[in-house]
Amino acid sequence: MFQKRLDLFRSILYVGDILLAAAMWLAAYYVRFHLPILPVTKGIPSLNLYLIQMLLVVPTFMVVFQVSGLYRRPWAGPAQYFWPVFRASTLGVLISVTVTYFVRPYEFSRLVFMHHWVLLSIAMLVSRPLLARAWTAWHQASSFESVLIVGVDDLGRLVAKTLTNQPVLGLKVKGFLARNADMVGGEMDGVPIVGVYEDVQEVIASQNINMVVIALPLEAHDRILGVVNSIGDAVVDIKVVPDLLRHVSLGGSFEEFEGLPFIGLRGSPMVGWARVAKRALDLGGASLGLLLLSPVMLALALGVKLGSKGPVLYRQQRMGLDGRVFTMLKFRSMREDAEAACGAVWASKDDPRCTRLGALMRRTSLDELPQFFNVFSGDMSLVGPRPERPELIGDFRRKIPNYMLRHHVKAGMTGWAQINGWRGNTSLQKRIDCDLYYIENWSLWLDLKILLLTPIKGFVSPNAY
Repeated sequence: MFQKRLDLFRSILYVGDILLAAAMWLAAYYVRFHLPILPVTKGIPSLNLYLIQMLLVVPTFMVVFQVSGLYRRPWAGPAQYFWPVFRASTLGVLISVTVTYFVRPYEFSRLVFMHHWVLLSIAMLVSRPLLARAWTAWHQASSFESVLIVGVDDLGRLVAKTLTNQPVLGLKVKGFLARNADMVGGEMDGVPIVGVYEDVQEVIASQNINMVVIALPLEAHDRILGVVNSIGDAVVDIKVVPDLLRHVSLGGSFEEFEGLPFIGLRGSPMVGWARVAKRALDLGGASLGLLLLSPVMLALALGVKLGSKGPVLYRQQRMGLDGRVFTMLKFRSMREDAEAACGAVWASKDDPRCTRLGALMRRTSLDELPQFFNVFSGDMSLVGPRPERPELIGDFRRKIPNYMLRHHVKAGMTGWAQINGWRGNTSLQKRIDCDLYYIENWSLWLDLKILLLTPIKGFVSPNAY
């Protein structure tokens, strides 16, 4: 029900954005040719040409708006929707310009596309808070639906906060029901405690409640049936929020399959089309990387071979997806017998085991380039948590909570932790936090962002040695 309410608001927002895309295209034509910021040198073209072109521009934006993540959090504030709006308007204009170049029956002004980009970005940024306010005002005029929450523990308070922070739902939390009578009359987070569990039917009648949300802790779940029976035949919606939040560690989800509800406490985001899209990005990116960097790799291979005794490539066992061990490739940067005395340890600054070329490669991460072949084979991804050696992981998993959750996705050549400076001999906890953030918030856009930032923040790092 909550999702359906949000879907209605999303649909209205989507239709509004499409209308803005069309209106701003006409406005861009007017600004360019009838309010010229720059002089018009080739005469004013017919409006009909731009009306016909709009039949191509608007459908392009209809697709871009849907796939750009613009409506993932339609109730978010300006700080959250600024980047999605900028991204969608930029991508839409770039695709429109590209498509127009190939199918153009007429040479359209590039300045019109630029004006369209500016005007549409501003219009979408302005329209969102206005629509949210209008939507909230409409609910206030037609009255919010009243919600009663059974339970004042952490779960109940979280439900109240979540519903209050999403006014587009049109719901208003009127009160809590508590377990103990001595809490009645007090408040919790500004919401009054209006009774105990047994008072539920009386409170429904006196407060004109439309929805009852039962949010009891696990130890009180035996009271749920009693609360439902107490509600009786009162005409209200009844929702139950299971107290499983403390057990949700990664990728929590809820889905219905063949009539059965499934609650996911842990899972990977790389399922279905997401997995296909990420693999396509890996194959395309690895192909491009090898094509562009093959001269550099050949030069490094020759330098390693001539600079010290031993093989060009160093093969090392690492742990990847689902805890499976694979052989990771690197250019050899140390002496052949580097681990004969000390075993598996992290490299240190000015490590005497490094060769002269090896030290340079490690500082610039060039020793990692052969991992493009690991990406091709499917053992690694371009983006993901950096893989560790199995000999070290046994100790890490005992000391770092949730360490093994990072293996729900493929290991990566670069990752969120690396571009944020957490690489080499730095805080493991910070690195794990970054890895889990990446998994929980994964999208192709996040992968592209990390790939674009890697040459700036990932290749060269004071912690790379």
